[in-house]
Amino acid sequence: MADEKNVRMKMARLERGLSQGDLAAQVGATRQTIGLIEAGRYNPSLKLCRAICKALGKTLDDLFWE
Repeated sequence: MADEKNVRMKMARLERGLSQGDLAAQVGATRQTIGLIEAGRYNPSLKLCRAICKALGKTLDDLFWE
């Protein structure tokens, strides 16, 4: 089950009007990886977290840190 940080990431993606595939293409990941992160079933590397934050215009604090 997704926790708060995964929901924050999904909401930030939707606010930008991006699909999981769009975000995946921007950060060099697969759509499945983005879906697993949002579902709380995959723990992304710091490098991927930083790329996601950059693509979504957010900080690590905004999306991933509690």
